[in-house]
Amino acid sequence: MAETLRRVLNWGSAAGPGEENTAEGEPPLLLLGGPGSGKTALLFAAALEAAGEGRGPVLFLTRRPLQSLPRGTGAALEPLRLQKIRFQYPPSTRELLWLLCSAHETRGPAPSLLLLDGLEEYLAEDPGSQEVAYLAALLLDTAAHFSHRVGSGRGCGLIVALQTQEEGDGGTALQLALLQRYFPAQCWLQPDAPGPGQHCLRACLEPDGLGPRAEWRVTFRQNGEMTVTPWPTQAGDTSLNKGSSSGGQP
Repeated sequence: MAETLRRVLNWGSAAGPGEENTAEGEPPLLLLGGPGSGKTALLFAAALEAAGEGRGPVLFLTRRPLQSLPRGTGAALEPLRLQKIRFQYPPSTRELLWLLCSAHETRGPAPSLLLLDGLEEYLAEDPGSQEVAYLAALLLDTAAHFSHRVGSGRGCGLIVALQTQEEGDGGTALQLALLQRYFPAQCWLQPDAPGPGQHCLRACLEPDGLGPRAEWRVTFRQNGEMTVTPWPTQAGDTSLNKGSSSGGQP
């Protein structure tokens, strides 16, 4: 779902000539960042983007309800878009696995986008490599099942958010290395110098060879509004290369 997130970070710019806003053929995407780095806000923005494309509903899985809705543009928070986002709150890994397994029996319109926030909370219950691999494979299988139900040219995308940890946490590093096999496309979030009354971060999209590497500055204002601008590229700037800082973060 690198292209969906790319459109979010470009604030949903329309597809160019000969292009379609579709999830078909896009790899699943892993959204990575530390605490408070804006992962949930970007997931919600991706949900709004997909809900406005005139396709199926969006399934948003998270352990607890969102405390507030991130703000973007007025059009993004149209009631019709919000109604197409289905929130579900599996409180444990067991409940999450049950929900994903039962998706094959669910009737009604298939989701056009599957989102999971807070993967690290579920992995903390069952941190073994076997359990991590099983959950990752089940997420991919569920998205593939939804894609089959949606039909040709209308695949179901998958974006999963994972909180990265401090350097030296060997268990977390092993989990991340394993997840990267299932999620070759990744978006890394890193805090940036804030402005007055602002929280800023740097977003780097690594689409695994299926598109150009891209970077943006994401700014959250005190009123909750989120704005996105292209990152000013500088020659020799390698500060956001993967693995150059703690916990494998950029």
